[in-house]
Amino acid sequence: MRFFLLFISVLTTELIGVASAATHNEHFIPDAVLRVTEEERKQSCVPLKDILVVNGTSPGPTLKFTEGKTVWIRVYNDIAHQNLTMHWHGLTMATAPFSDGTPQASQWPIPPHHFFDYELHVPIGYAGTYFYHSHVGLQAISAAGPLIIEDKDTPPYNYDDDLIIFLQDVFEYSDEVLEEKLLAVPIAYQGSQEMVLINGKGSGIVSSELGKPCDDSLSVIDVEPGKTYRVRLIGGTALSFNLLAIEGHDTIKVIEADGAYTERHEVSLMQVSPGQRYSFLLDTLETPDKQYYYIQLESREFGNNTRSFAVLNYGPPQTESSPPVYPPASPPITLPQTDPNWLEYSLRPYNDSQNPTASINALDFPTAEEVTRRVNITSYLDFPNYGLLYKINGQTWKEDLVQEPFLVSLYKDGGSNWPSMERALQHDGLDPVTYAFPAVMGEVIEIVVQSTGTAFGTTETHPWHAHGAHYWDLGSGEGVYNREENEAKWRRSIGHPVKRDTTNIYMYGGQAPPGTLTAWRAWRLRINHPGVWMIHCHILPHMVWGMNSVSFYILRVIRHLQRYY
Repeated sequence: MRFFLLFISVLTTELIGVASAATHNEHFIPDAVLRVTEEERKQSCVPLKDILVVNGTSPGPTLKFTEGKTVWIRVYNDIAHQNLTMHWHGLTMATAPFSDGTPQASQWPIPPHHFFDYELHVPIGYAGTYFYHSHVGLQAISAAGPLIIEDKDTPPYNYDDDLIIFLQDVFEYSDEVLEEKLLAVPIAYQGSQEMVLINGKGSGIVSSELGKPCDDSLSVIDVEPGKTYRVRLIGGTALSFNLLAIEGHDTIKVIEADGAYTERHEVSLMQVSPGQRYSFLLDTLETPDKQYYYIQLESREFGNNTRSFAVLNYGPPQTESSPPVYPPASPPITLPQTDPNWLEYSLRPYNDSQNPTASINALDFPTAEEVTRRVNITSYLDFPNYGLLYKINGQTWKEDLVQEPFLVSLYKDGGSNWPSMERALQHDGLDPVTYAFPAVMGEVIEIVVQSTGTAFGTTETHPWHAHGAHYWDLGSGEGVYNREENEAKWRRSIGHPVKRDTTNIYMYGGQAPPGTLTAWRAWRLRINHPGVWMIHCHILPHMVWGMNSVSFYILRVIRHLQRYY
């Protein structure tokens, strides 16, 4: 990342470091090890090029831990000429804020040929679907993998097995070359992904030439007839916003959104943006009339539409000697356009006294009367000298403005450069001197993320992701946020706000005068997670153009300061 603004939860002068009892040297045995390397690979539908892989694969290996446990993950940077971090997307790092994996916010990036030990403590109530990815530049395009937090107790829903659908974008260029082209002035690249991969493979219709087919082999997902599967859908894409449906399986039931259980909600398809995760229950056919049923995926919102496929396999389990499966001659499913109302005001948090652990995310919803103040985050896409640049509340934060990571600096000097609440209250919550949004522990804040017409007179869809504590999502809409109208809409709806960490502002009409307020997303948050946390659009090109912010929350104790070796 070249730029990002900061949304920071203010740290107190009582900052204390407590050294870990274990010495984290070459003899320390972590719970998991990830090694990131750069290798020449042939990905679906694009020429041979260098990509980053984790433990030799992309996506990387699936990590599984149990809620309530503390684990250590050692991440080696084996890339010869690039820095690296690893972010545990969707997990709170409140008890280990140095482990959030954000360069120049929570940590120094890991230099080549060094490692960093990340401490993950997963609180009770965080069982669900997550993923890990680098937070440097565009490395998350391929340096990513599934992260599953299993239930300490019996899950609230019965199913026979777990399946993972991990989505990734593929581009013509390596991430380093692509970043150079995106940041060039004038900009040298305005394309989109060539293909969307499902579990590392994909083919169908590429986006660079409308209608051009790609006939690489597909991922095969084994199932058995008459079973119920929990399908974990992970939006690990860099750019594409995707719709997904399964041939011959017209009804599925959403049961989780971004790590929080929900009441069952029937849908016919899934809609997932970069950074989002869902679980849904899939009932397989009792008497299938063929071996393969296609999973069909189509991208929306950016660039030309991509169509990709995988298959459900009702036959013998797939092995290395099984024949490859290819895309169909014609798509079996007609997918609609993006629906900005999909799952809006209709999901409800899971809440059952018989399963209190799975119901934790239904508790303690902050009402409008409890809100102490509102923070407005307004984004604008500018086009200075024919290069692209996002501004947040009129400010652009560049990495070279900060001499060391915010959390490191605060830990060292007792907060001499902390953001000023006084200045922030005069600027819609942003301290323009430190480029940060401060908040004080105990506050209940309402965060309104507002899109504007771009310098080109267009509007865009943005998946906004918050690190740290999950927020209560209050919905979205066109124009300007009106709390009273939105509260009334919730009273009329079948849903109730659900805890999330990645939700969308939609483009709606697609056209608007530059700088005019066009669409909003609203969150409500209890400030109880101390640390330095990023808030940003999860579209990777938008991040490198500056669509980031950071928050400080008061931090009284820092446990286990991790070290580089």
